[in-house]
Amino acid sequence: MVQEAHVTQGPLTTEAGAPVADNQNSETAGVGGPVLVQDQLLLEKLAHFNRERIPERVVHARGAGAYGTFTVTADVTPYTRAAFLSEAGKQTEVFLRFSTVAGNLGAADAVRDPRGFALKFYTEEGNYDLVGNNTPVFFIKDAIKFPDFIHTQKRDPYTGSTEADNVWDFWSLSPESTHQVTWLFGDRGIPASYRHMDGFGSHTFQWSNAAGEAFWVKYHFKTDQGIKNLTSAEAARLAGEDPDSHQRDLRQAIERGEYPSWTVGVQIMPVAEAATYRFNPFDLTKVWPHADYPVIEIGRLELNRNPQNVFAEVEQSIFSPAHFVPGIGPSPDKMLQGRLFAYGDAHRYRVGINADHLPVNRPHATVARTNSRDGYLYDGRHQGAKNYEPNSFGGPHQTDRPLWSATAVNGATGNHPAPVHAEDDDFVQAGNLYRLMGEDEKERLIANLAGFLAKVSRDDIVERAIDNFRRADGDYGKRLEVAVQALRG
Repeated sequence: MVQEAHVTQGPLTTEAGAPVADNQNSETAGVGGPVLVQDQLLLEKLAHFNRERIPERVVHARGAGAYGTFTVTADVTPYTRAAFLSEAGKQTEVFLRFSTVAGNLGAADAVRDPRGFALKFYTEEGNYDLVGNNTPVFFIKDAIKFPDFIHTQKRDPYTGSTEADNVWDFWSLSPESTHQVTWLFGDRGIPASYRHMDGFGSHTFQWSNAAGEAFWVKYHFKTDQGIKNLTSAEAARLAGEDPDSHQRDLRQAIERGEYPSWTVGVQIMPVAEAATYRFNPFDLTKVWPHADYPVIEIGRLELNRNPQNVFAEVEQSIFSPAHFVPGIGPSPDKMLQGRLFAYGDAHRYRVGINADHLPVNRPHATVARTNSRDGYLYDGRHQGAKNYEPNSFGGPHQTDRPLWSATAVNGATGNHPAPVHAEDDDFVQAGNLYRLMGEDEKERLIANLAGFLAKVSRDDIVERAIDNFRRADGDYGKRLEVAVQALRG
């Protein structure tokens, strides 16, 4: 069989492998005559060209990625039985995709927007996907609101443009967003590059050890390059001069041998402490203060290899929070629970039912053994093997050991809001974040917020938005009110 590595050598061929005699001139009926339908090379090339793009991601469409390694630096076996975390010094191949959230595939990199931080670990027990952001919190706490939220960030059905009215109407009617909005419009809202920002798993996840004991964990990735950000003015200039700034920076840094790295840590909460913790530990709009649960260093992440084909390895890469391995599992976080379905469903629609078979997505340190067959672009890898379980023909079998520990539940089914803990409101952590800022940071935060909020056409939306910030901190709201009034005249 001809190896795929040789496809760039030898004569040019059609998709079927026949040699191409002339790739410069289409076949015509005489000199200057009309083009013939029998010119199958022409038709093949045009038809393929029309289909070269797959549907872009609805969110996180704009991105860049790289391969690397994750190295364990501490003993975490008391907390998890995940094999790739089993001993200090152990290395696992990874693929990391960075992205912006709201922009489409052709948008600029240097914009005020959260950054996706999607990490695939190619472990010996299967692929583990950790799909997070560069912020530890998010705008909403329940996945049922996610489509509505994203619609406000995208183009308006009538104007075809992103509208400040839509964005602030939703945020002002969703006070839980106040914490993340404060992050977004602060100094870290526009990273200078993908290399100079932190990453977070954001959600709470479960770890379970060999004895079956369970713990709740949050992941932190601290950039070893240091935090660097852009001001609004710097970002506007860069976005116009080089829309591909972040992608170019990542690729060129790796080409130079300046491999970006992150120190990886976790916060660990014993399961028994969750019910009485002062904040709901599964609320994506909240952080666990480090004074309560310090970040424990567990490893180092390094990116050291660029993709050879951006479409094949970045655009067609897929990540799903539902891709767990033994010793790691979900939590009752309602945003995470929704994403367990939504991400896989998006990839089945966007890339295809066999997207997991692509080189960037398939397991690299083990082999996938399933009874799934056929479908678009199925490659026949199972040959004539039986496609059901159980069977007596030597097929794959279940292990009878769940990947994660059971979570206790009680009560009647229903559309319940999340449980309320002692300090659970939508403003306390936003106020805490504001008060942590220096005076210069506060001035830039207010200027960034006011510049966007002043574009809103309705006074009631503006007043409602300002009131949310006032409830987070009186000074915060008052300064924003003054700044917006000055801009609106």
